[in-house]
Amino acid sequence: MKRLPLIPTIVVLAAVAVMIGLGVWQLQRAKWKEGLLAQYAAAQKKPPISWPTMLGKDETLPLFRYATGMCVRPVGRRAVAGQNRAGESGYAHVVDCMTGGLEGPGMSVEIGWSKDPNARIDWRGGLVSGVIAPDRRSRIRLVAATPPPGLQASAPPSTAGISNNHRMYAIQWFAFALIALVIYALAVRKRLMPEPPK
Repeated sequence: MKRLPLIPTIVVLAAVAVMIGLGVWQLQRAKWKEGLLAQYAAAQKKPPISWPTMLGKDETLPLFRYATGMCVRPVGRRAVAGQNRAGESGYAHVVDCMTGGLEGPGMSVEIGWSKDPNARIDWRGGLVSGVIAPDRRSRIRLVAATPPPGLQASAPPSTAGISNNHRMYAIQWFAFALIALVIYALAVRKRLMPEPPK
């Protein structure tokens, strides 16, 4: 009587366990993302705040909140990929500002959008209102509601632009695990079938 191959069976079962684990992890990620999106949606309905001057490393960022801040003096400028309110791709112009004395924490302001990353901008700071968005360099930045002359308004951050495909990924991992088991079961069945008499 033929026996079930031990090592291939262990390998397949280990692979299936990993795929199921990845599926469960994606379900956990989906739940986390749903909570995050709900938090952002709730933040958009809250009253405006003053620009947060001090944020701890572990502190929850006030993303998607309406805020007002004072750019005392621009100290740097950069162009990053962005969109205008019509959904056109181009460059968002971000100005890094001082908000107080030399030791001040600073503030990044997305003052507007253009097709040209080197667009000439004459903006010297001042009071800015808008929506707080994530920023790779300074963690958060204020997307200005009103752009200076020469720029168009940038698209404010929106929960519509944040995908939540984790449940679909989970289904894919579970399907891969099932397919692997079915293929292996068919292969083993063929191997264990008795040979026809000669």
